[in-house]
Amino acid sequence: MTLAFTFPGQGSQSVGMGKELADTFASARVVFQEVDDALSQNLSRLMWEGPMEDLTLTANTQPALMACSIAAMQVLKTEFDVDVTAAKYVAGHSLGEYSALCAAGSLSLAQTATLLRLRGDAMQKAVAVGVGAMAALLGASMEDAEEAVKAGSTKGICQIANDNATGQVVLSGEKGAIELAAEHARELGVRKAVILPVSAPFHCDLMAPAAEAMHDALADIDLVAPVVPVVNNVSAGPISDPTQLKSDLVTQVTGRVRWRESIEWMAGEGIETYAEPGTGKVLTVMLKRIVKGLNGKALNTPETMEKFAEELKS
Repeated sequence: MTLAFTFPGQGSQSVGMGKELADTFASARVVFQEVDDALSQNLSRLMWEGPMEDLTLTANTQPALMACSIAAMQVLKTEFDVDVTAAKYVAGHSLGEYSALCAAGSLSLAQTATLLRLRGDAMQKAVAVGVGAMAALLGASMEDAEEAVKAGSTKGICQIANDNATGQVVLSGEKGAIELAAEHARELGVRKAVILPVSAPFHCDLMAPAAEAMHDALADIDLVAPVVPVVNNVSAGPISDPTQLKSDLVTQVTGRVRWRESIEWMAGEGIETYAEPGTGKVLTVMLKRIVKGLNGKALNTPETMEKFAEELKS
């Protein structure tokens, strides 16, 4: 089995995430407790009991999703003798890149939790509520998205934030510019252009203050070379150099998430199976829209993890 581990980003959260793993495995409970301790917060209780409106606050969502992914990786290693080196590459969608770096040994769990809390806070504070917006263009080609951005940019900052999958592009920027871009996309015949219910316009130039905050925070972090190359959002290719990885984490805050290109690159390298440890199956679903024939596995229950480990060893 040619394998990559892929780690989900914002949008995968749900109340109850990770609870079954914690109830079943002591190795998962250790991860959740370490994250709680690092943040001086009972984040795990919020993950398992809600309320959803608090869990979806960016500063909570980011470390929570990472904790869930790393707990799953720890269970795979401790209970099923599968560690990150079973994969040829790791990759993460936006905040998921921090999960990938943690899984690959570049960052400690406590460092990762602290950085994601800071990242979430900084991204939320970067733009006043109501100034920015994001829009999903469904059924849009990249050419359609670029034309929509061109139209929207006449009114302000308007950029492609996420190239998620074939026919799924997300725009980000100033509210009026994004609304105009969405309107233009509809005129181009895009199947659906919808304004997203997000708290801030992520992955665009409006996030520059957050990028600066991450630059300062990462300057004090000793990021080491990953044991498995990270196919990162900025390059859509494999990076192992710690200096480049650190620089790209800063660029990533305002830059495009090149997820479709990342999967296409790994598929071109012969990677057929993409395991998504943590919660939900957002990346597994997107996989089907990127390259036909790829095998996605959402590892979010003891049963799916046990089955995956058996398949890996067969």
